[in-house]
Amino acid sequence: MNQGRTIFTQVMQVFPHAEFQRCVARYNGDRRTKTFSCHDQFLVMAFAQLTFRESLRDIEVCLRAIDSRLYHMGVRGKVSRSTLADANERRDWRIYHDFAMVLIARARALYANEPLVCELVNTIYALDSTTIDLCLSMFPWAEFRRAKGAIKLHTLLDLRGAIPAFVLISQGKTHDVHALDAITFEAGAYYIMDRAYVDFKRLYTLNKSLSYFVTRAKSNFNYRRVLSSPVDKSTGLRSDQRVRLRGYYQAKDYPEALRRITFVDAKTRKIYTFLTNNFQLPALTIANLYHERWQVEIFFKWIKQHLRIKAFYGTSPNAVKTQIWIALSTYLLIVILRKQLRLDHNLHTILQFLSLTLFEKTLISEAISHKTYTLTEGDADRQLTLFDL
Repeated sequence: MNQGRTIFTQVMQVFPHAEFQRCVARYNGDRRTKTFSCHDQFLVMAFAQLTFRESLRDIEVCLRAIDSRLYHMGVRGKVSRSTLADANERRDWRIYHDFAMVLIARARALYANEPLVCELVNTIYALDSTTIDLCLSMFPWAEFRRAKGAIKLHTLLDLRGAIPAFVLISQGKTHDVHALDAITFEAGAYYIMDRAYVDFKRLYTLNKSLSYFVTRAKSNFNYRRVLSSPVDKSTGLRSDQRVRLRGYYQAKDYPEALRRITFVDAKTRKIYTFLTNNFQLPALTIANLYHERWQVEIFFKWIKQHLRIKAFYGTSPNAVKTQIWIALSTYLLIVILRKQLRLDHNLHTILQFLSLTLFEKTLISEAISHKTYTLTEGDADRQLTLFDL
């Protein structure tokens, strides 16, 4: 990166052009396109994400104000509100989904050696979903409740680096458990999820894949105890049992033994009952593993605060999915850039810096590390320590 390039251009240096063009060609994204390519569309939408633009008109006004700099951004086509709206409506959102998968693979490779709280060598995933509310009159296809629209973002988060390894966008009324049907389970990996995902037939499929799950038992969990192991109650543990399901259909869906662990939180005095198919790890480690599931909740909170996925530039399913996948791709580009430049700042700080300096001609590493550039601790949400890797 030379000093004559803008910061936006430097950010896009980690953009894998060859892989992107393969994604475009796979779905004929640039067919019959003369002036505004898929690459132009991505750059403009990434600009909107990084500068927190609120609407198509907002994007158009800002880009026309810097019209002479668009060429240096890499944008070769003329940008107008109607052109961008048409691109978001018509170009296949799967282009940006496939490209995000490329970036996910790169980001996970870079963060593969990041330490975990539980100090396990296995891959640990946290699975959950978040609901994004939509106006039903503007998004009639996103039926959720009688007078409310919504979509769901099902996310499988790799806890090494907080990288979304799998994302599924569904209707708001889709039950969380259906996300398990779309996941290819990795042998030896741990999947941490809440009790919304307790479906014994699906969990047995996960078990047969030689994967491990940690979840919470529902209140009506019907079981018989086979064996009890001693526990140290001073740690908060109350029981560590090998159990089998009692119900006829449940036992048929999951014919093998499960491990049931009861734990009391020292601060809240709340009792948690965990279920897992792992019988080797200490019971306290299982309890600590489940505690790590909250990282996916922090991830959802972070992306809703810092990415444009609550206000949409288009109203069709294609436009909404396009915007979400480009937003996630922009997030991943910053994650990759952070690692490659070995920046010590968290993502919140980096994004705030980028939003104000995209067209300055200076090296990112020098500019963001300048001794006069500081962000007080009170400016950042305390929960964002997830990204202080």
